[in-house]
Amino acid sequence: MFLYLFEGQYGGKYSTTSLRKILHRAKRKAGVTTLGSVHTLRHSFATHLLENGTDLRYIQELLGHNSSKTTEIYTHVSNLNISKIKSPGDMIDL
Repeated sequence: MFLYLFEGQYGGKYSTTSLRKILHRAKRKAGVTTLGSVHTLRHSFATHLLENGTDLRYIQELLGHNSSKTTEIYTHVSNLNISKIKSPGDMIDL
């Protein structure tokens, strides 16, 4: 079984060139002028999966990484989620 982050209409993977063209058209249509690439989408995909509780090992598999260290580079830590972490000291009832 092959998994692709962006699956083509016939079940195979899109070529890099096709993905770039699709992204460029979508950005132009949406009026987006900032930089962004297909690679940026991979990073965002991985980060959002992690933020929503997906285990790092599953993300590693979806991205096709041999090493979890590579996947860790793709998953960016969100400041929003860091602020939600509770200190164990806060749980002590004094």
